[in-house]
Amino acid sequence: MAQRMFVALVPPAPVRDDLATFLEPRSEHPWIDPEQWHITLAFMPAVPDFALDGLVEGLESVTGRRTPMRLQLRGGGAFPEAWAAKVLWMGLAGDVAGLGRLATNVRNGAQHAGAPPEGRAFRPHLTVSRLRRVQEQSRWVQVLDTYEGPQWVADEVTLFASHLGEGPHGRPRHETVATVSLT
Repeated sequence: MAQRMFVALVPPAPVRDDLATFLEPRSEHPWIDPEQWHITLAFMPAVPDFALDGLVEGLESVTGRRTPMRLQLRGGGAFPEAWAAKVLWMGLAGDVAGLGRLATNVRNGAQHAGAPPEGRAFRPHLTVSRLRRVQEQSRWVQVLDTYEGPQWVADEVTLFASHLGEGPHGRPRHETVATVSLT
């Protein structure tokens, strides 16, 4: 049997609270619950049960070679484009190069453990909205682009199992499998 899993950085509560406060007056938009906000480093669509222990061990090995990094949520955008958006996201500032190296190491470790990650290139972002259909979202991108959140030190990564449709409003439910510190 296989599970949908991902490795992510989770901004601390004060960072999520600041962004939630920024978005709150704009509640007419379908924002994702702040408890589910994360920065995906690697998404593995089908992790076989036999690979799970190796995946956690590989994650521990990778994070043992990486140090904490200072990050900040700043600006926003849309995937694939603002005029035909399916996803709205917040951008990142700070040690984005270090974040990219961490994502590469996590993805290589997952591959080595027998849990191949999805092949898309890493694009550092935090998803704040998933739209049910493609829509023109230029106005919302302009609003998100004005945001500059507090800095924080990212010092751990989390491995999650994703259970589709089991969360509130039919959204995914994310279950923490392991949390590993950056040293």
